[in-house]
Amino acid sequence: MYQKLIGKEIYIFRNFVRGSIRSILFDFDGTISLIREGWQDVMISMMVDHLMNCPRHESKTEIEQIVKDYVTRLTGRQTIYQMIQLHDEIKVRGGKPLSPLEYKYQYLEALSERIKHRIEGLEVEAIGKNALMVRGSREFLEVLKEINVKLYLASGTDEKYVIQEAKLLGIDGFFDDIFGAQDDYVNFSKKKIIDHIIVTQNLAGNEFITFGDGYVEIEETKKAGGIAVGIASNEAMKKGFDEWKLKRLIEAGADIIMPDFLEHKTLINFLSVNESV
Repeated sequence: MYQKLIGKEIYIFRNFVRGSIRSILFDFDGTISLIREGWQDVMISMMVDHLMNCPRHESKTEIEQIVKDYVTRLTGRQTIYQMIQLHDEIKVRGGKPLSPLEYKYQYLEALSERIKHRIEGLEVEAIGKNALMVRGSREFLEVLKEINVKLYLASGTDEKYVIQEAKLLGIDGFFDDIFGAQDDYVNFSKKKIIDHIIVTQNLAGNEFITFGDGYVEIEETKKAGGIAVGIASNEAMKKGFDEWKLKRLIEAGADIIMPDFLEHKTLINFLSVNESV
């Protein structure tokens, strides 16, 4: 692993072969959309409360770290997997857990309360669309469509919400397909989506790129031979790096890490050069 800076905030962490960009997969929450900013806080708080009510449990500080670690590790997978983990953690500590689906409903209800003013603001145009997007993401999507790159959107959030929120942001039309979590969660994963795109588009590794802020899409892209770009967006500040995300994305094996898409032209020029770095 090495580190090379191009532009002002684009860091290259690994060697890979550059080439022609043909297909790109984007994660949604935290990579493009800020509508659900703070979802981790909502989820972690709910899970800590449940675990602290178990007959046996560690200190609150220890529980918070345990929950944060597995929520982070599972970020990018469907929400139900984090709830399955919660179910298992409660059982280990002598509790009587509800079903993972019931915990998912509890989380979605709490998250809905946190973000409802954002949804309503977008619906009545009281909030500008770009105010709830990672900086430069709309402009990047526009450029990519102009050069005829196939674009896909995938999220661990339920598909109906991904489609609704992409429409509210006015970006649904950029994508050739949009994928989100399904009730049949066993047969849906970002790995399956990545494999499907690579096979159906007959892509070489350096022709496929994923942009994401979570472990899963970065790891699965690397396994498939693609180029993985980590977006270490500071969602609360809406600018600069989130150091926690940065560390996690490095661990996940990202080839490139940047905080947002403001330097997308520099990135496109760099990736389009047909040579190894």
